Amino acid sequence: MTSHRRPKQPSRTRVSVLTTAAAAAVALSANAAHAAPGEKPGKDEVKAKVDHLYEQAEQATEKYNGANEKQHKLQKEISTIQDSVARGQQELNRLREGLGSMASAQYRSGGIDPSVQLLLSSDPDDFLDKASTLDQLSGQQVQALKKIQDKQRELAQQRAEAGEKLKDLAATRTELGAKKKEVQGKLAEAQKLLNTLTAKEKAALDAEQQRASRSSAERVDIGHHAPATGRAAAAFAAAQSQLGKPYVRGGTGPSSYDCSGLTSWAYAQADVFIPRTSEAQSGIGTRLTRSQLQVGDLVFFFNDLHHVGLYAGNGQILHAPRTGTVVRYESMDTIGGPFMFGVRV
Repeated sequence: MTSHRRPKQPSRTRVSVLTTAAAAAVALSANAAHAAPGEKPGKDEVKAKVDHLYEQAEQATEKYNGANEKQHKLQKEISTIQDSVARGQQELNRLREGLGSMASAQYRSGGIDPSVQLLLSSDPDDFLDKASTLDQLSGQQVQALKKIQDKQRELAQQRAEAGEKLKDLAATRTELGAKKKEVQGKLAEAQKLLNTLTAKEKAALDAEQQRASRSSAERVDIGHHAPATGRAAAAFAAAQSQLGKPYVRGGTGPSSYDCSGLTSWAYAQADVFIPRTSEAQSGIGTRLTRSQLQVGDLVFFFNDLHHVGLYAGNGQILHAPRTGTVVRYESMDTIGGPFMFGVRV
């Protein structure tokens, strides 16, 4: 006989538990899929990561530029000291030869012991310590010995100075190599990320960059901002002539630039020679707040001042942003780091 009893329904509590468990399983599955290793990041995610890497590369580039500038300065200083030491050694040799000639003449006339002549030519300091023999020297010889002593001390001091600078140079070269490696690493990592994009995604990113440049250029209204000085106007005009030139690490123009390379090149065209790095440039003039800026003033960004550009008016700057971009106008509010202050050269 067939039973007509209705099947037993699961309790409400059991249904609730099952539903919750199923929802959790779906969520876990979705999260696992999102975090799956090897999953290709989207265009916007790649852009954000690449921009951050480029910022870090620019930061290291400015440190590299500073070390490179220091290396050149040290090499010049060491060369100058070494030339001075060489000239000083020649002078010392002439002084010793002159003193030896006087001693020889005195010996031939019978007025000086042969051992004294040896002391004069080989170790004048030791000889002068032997006060008992000083009465055997003429006043001219004493003066000659003192000149030799002074020259010896001067040469010793110069050689010690050169030695310290050579140590500093070695440390600077080590720093230079480390910063170069750091920059190259950041750029390689950024390129690796960009290589994950399709041709269509890369084209979309390029189009965004071009739109950003055009939009910034359209917002620049120089007419409402008089240049700070005639030279600032000339520097700004020079920078304008470089619009579209590519950003290249260490570039100082005229074919490519990094941020401080552009500003130092622009001011050089106005016969104003400012330091090479952004950090050094930040200390050369009068500091300004945002409201005090005029066209041609230097503007600095990020807490460590690793980015610099030229104020273009209407809240815009003219600068060499980072790898993958060109010299262009850009809003001060989209640089990626806080505006710190301006400087009027």
